[in-house]
Amino acid sequence: MTPRCDRLILAPMDLTDLDRHGAARLPALLTPDQCAAIVALWDDPAAFRKEVVMARHGYGRGRYRYCAYPLPDPVAALRDSLYPVLAAQANRWAAMLGTGDVYPARHADFLARCALAGQDKPTPLLLRYEAGDWNALHQDVYGPHIFPLQVAILLSQPERDFTGGAFVLTEQRPRMQSRPEVVPLGQGDAVIFPVRDRPVTGARGVHRVQMRHGVSRLLSGVRYTLGIIFHDAA
Repeated sequence: MTPRCDRLILAPMDLTDLDRHGAARLPALLTPDQCAAIVALWDDPAAFRKEVVMARHGYGRGRYRYCAYPLPDPVAALRDSLYPVLAAQANRWAAMLGTGDVYPARHADFLARCALAGQDKPTPLLLRYEAGDWNALHQDVYGPHIFPLQVAILLSQPERDFTGGAFVLTEQRPRMQSRPEVVPLGQGDAVIFPVRDRPVTGARGVHRVQMRHGVSRLLSGVRYTLGIIFHDAA
């Protein structure tokens, strides 16, 4: 039986680094056994709706598979349970930027909004990288309705299962060169980060900065990651 994940995200989350640096790490969100159970989904075709070979599209190298509805139990539990805490952060950011966006407290209500706009394809994905693979800097925007935060969970153990393959963010600051941020992750650790942009408070008030994320080249082994995106795709 696949272990459930909902009990693991009840602990308070420290999201301070989202405002300071553009990413917040959640250590040990999943146990090694739970990571292994999610990795095992890779070999179950019924769990997925689509596979993308990244090199065919200029996205880098590696493969990822979008989960199908109904989502596998641990993926659904993580998505539904993480959303309410992140919705509060998303609403605070929307108020800072003056966008007028309001994100409902329940994830099901937000998905209903997506579906009305034709965004009804699930977006959680399982990524697999082998030696030499990498992921180009990008933004996961799938339609007009975008939830501004997403989560990536490292399922493999660095230095045992793989080497290299760091999670990388870049922040495009106005009239300045881009700022890089590398988030060190262990097996079961999660990172919360912006999908597209975030507010930054400067000398002249709040301004919007563009964010992109990717993965550096894997030097050896195999690396699996679970990506949790809260808006669906058209």
